[in-house]
Amino acid sequence: MRIRTLILTLSAAALTTYGAPRPQWHQTTETETWAPKKIRLAAKPDAPVVMKAADSDQGTPFKHLGTTFNELDWDAFLSLSRNDQDELMRRMFAHDGDLRLTRGRISMNCNDYGRSWYSCDEVAGDLELRHFNIERDKRSIIPLIRAAQKYNPGLTFWTSPWSPPSWMKINHDYPVVSSRHNAADPRVDYLLFGSTDEIDEDEMKLLGERDGKFPRRLATQDYFIQDPRYLQAYADYFCKFIDAYREQGVPIDMVMYQNEAYSYTPYPGCAWTAEGTVRFNRDYLAPTLAKHHPEVDLYLGTFNTNRQDYVEKILSDGKLTDAIGGIGFQWEGREILPEIRRQHPQLSYICSESECGNGDMDWKAGEHTFFILADNLGNGCDEWYNWNFLLPKKGTSPWGWNQNALVELDPDSRTIRYTPEYQAVKHFAQALEPGSRIVAYTGRDEKGITGIMARDKAGRYSVVIANREDTPRPISVEVNGRYINATLDPHSFNTFSL
Repeated sequence: MRIRTLILTLSAAALTTYGAPRPQWHQTTETETWAPKKIRLAAKPDAPVVMKAADSDQGTPFKHLGTTFNELDWDAFLSLSRNDQDELMRRMFAHDGDLRLTRGRISMNCNDYGRSWYSCDEVAGDLELRHFNIERDKRSIIPLIRAAQKYNPGLTFWTSPWSPPSWMKINHDYPVVSSRHNAADPRVDYLLFGSTDEIDEDEMKLLGERDGKFPRRLATQDYFIQDPRYLQAYADYFCKFIDAYREQGVPIDMVMYQNEAYSYTPYPGCAWTAEGTVRFNRDYLAPTLAKHHPEVDLYLGTFNTNRQDYVEKILSDGKLTDAIGGIGFQWEGREILPEIRRQHPQLSYICSESECGNGDMDWKAGEHTFFILADNLGNGCDEWYNWNFLLPKKGTSPWGWNQNALVELDPDSRTIRYTPEYQAVKHFAQALEPGSRIVAYTGRDEKGITGIMARDKAGRYSVVIANREDTPRPISVEVNGRYINATLDPHSFNTFSL
């Protein structure tokens, strides 16, 4: 009996060992995508250890990768054949697709990648919102969302405005500053700073690290009219938007009061002061949501400023921080994310927008997106959102921007190219699923190597790491006392699955 029991025990152990999935390694370079490479775990490292984790590490949760649904994406989508439309949406949203996106961002009113300015109620003085409607969204944004829902019916959504209705603003127009790309009256540009000094309509176009404070100067007053009647009407406006989208089968479960309150833009935008931010969110939007939509979370943001003292001033209001569930950071906000998160560990944090590039859609842009993904997830964001996912070449907006997308449309041939940014997101998407935990990050100081390590609900580990250097880079990664030893090709994205 003892011999038989021993044989059965050894046989079970052998099945466990040999039945376990072997470690896998996939690599993408500028010339080859998702190529399999050989890898095995070793007992010792043979290169510098760039990350390490063990089962005892709690890490931080991961919830969603998502994207934004814009009018110009819809226009590009309409250029594709039905088969190409289906293949694109399958690859992006299906549970077994490349990107497996599970959440979407929606602009309330027009954003900088709409065709032209509109809001859901442009009837001046309509404080009762009797003329509120989403008819334009029904012809573009909602059909694009439904094309995605075909492959992931469980998609959820959140929303933020770029600009309130123009009549709710002190300049009575959708932008913050005048420009050759809009019809705003330059005579009221002084409203921003009290003078026209230092107004630069292109300040927000600078790419990458600006190596300084952003914005260089803060708005001296709120562009939203600080009349209680207007503030309450705007809070009601959010609820009407949630209701209207729900009727279309699009569930919105989180809102933010403003996109990029610190970009003083020639396209749709709205400048807010710290005092106005606290007043609207604390006294109007939070209680109105609690009354009419208690199931909808209020997050604060999006913070695209690295002025830490200014953000701390807003968050010093305890009643406000008690009313919010999290904060959205993007662009320069990423620089202060670790410290704000340390001060407010009870809140959730998301990266609300990828950095949109300059229309090149090249490998350099892909490497930057890879770094932004790793840095946000590695510093505690549990959601990350792409900006445009489909644009024609150069990605030019009505306001003179050239921006990137995950997928590039050739308008002449009506064919698409999956860009390096798409490949960067794929490497993370194939390693992460809702419920995973980020257990290690290479950090910001390592300039050439960037990556994270994650553990899923079943205890399996994945490593997503890039070599952005011009030469091969030997690395080791420690997982529960075992080591991945690999030499990463120059300018490569890599995903290891254990």
